[in-house]
Amino acid sequence: MLSILYYLVVLVVAIVLYVASFIALVVCYPFDKKRVVVHTLSKWITDVFFGLPPHMRREVIGMQNIDPKQPYVIVLNHNSMVDIMSIYNLPLVFKWVSKREVYRIPIVGRLLFAHGDIVINRASAKEAMQLVHQKGMEWLAKGACVSIFPEGTRSKDGEIHNFKAGAFILAKDAGVPILPIVLEGTNRVTRGWKMNWRNKITIKVLPAVSKEQVEAMSIKDVMAQVHDDMVAALAEIRANNAK
Repeated sequence: MLSILYYLVVLVVAIVLYVASFIALVVCYPFDKKRVVVHTLSKWITDVFFGLPPHMRREVIGMQNIDPKQPYVIVLNHNSMVDIMSIYNLPLVFKWVSKREVYRIPIVGRLLFAHGDIVINRASAKEAMQLVHQKGMEWLAKGACVSIFPEGTRSKDGEIHNFKAGAFILAKDAGVPILPIVLEGTNRVTRGWKMNWRNKITIKVLPAVSKEQVEAMSIKDVMAQVHDDMVAALAEIRANNAK
């Protein structure tokens, strides 16, 4: 019963801010090219989602590794839909690369449009990569970050698997740093349909791979370095949480 009440409150807040997002998109469009206002309204939705449960926590490690004025290609491990919501407490404006199926979810799908998120058809890998590269370059040029799950799909076992090259090619071509972020606990926010009221999500921001490093290294080497760093960070988070 408590979970149902919680979902209803979040839904009401989401609907109100959903309407506000489209008003903000129209009103602010001429001077808000990064869509900061729309991003902020979505942050408020996630603040309610994570803030209402009194014992649910988002712990951020490595906030000092973020330059709020720097556009990044952000790469994250992918465990659940909650991954997307989890990082809105970071001081960055970002655009998600999301599969087309998410666009069909009520409210969520239209918010992707309002944000300017990059919606791809995974059935056509070549077309998807071209769209990510084109739209990603446009947003990075405007000063916004682009967030990508380099595994390409959710991990079924919670481990970090092989990366695809798209995010790393985008960073190299755009001349921007890569910001790796590791998430732990996002797959335990719910138990079935019920909320896990005492869940803890850990968000670890790793040091960015500078644009100079990205330019100097091969795509394969950058991918390997970031992958290994993220795997090591995930193991460290789990070890610390187990103490």
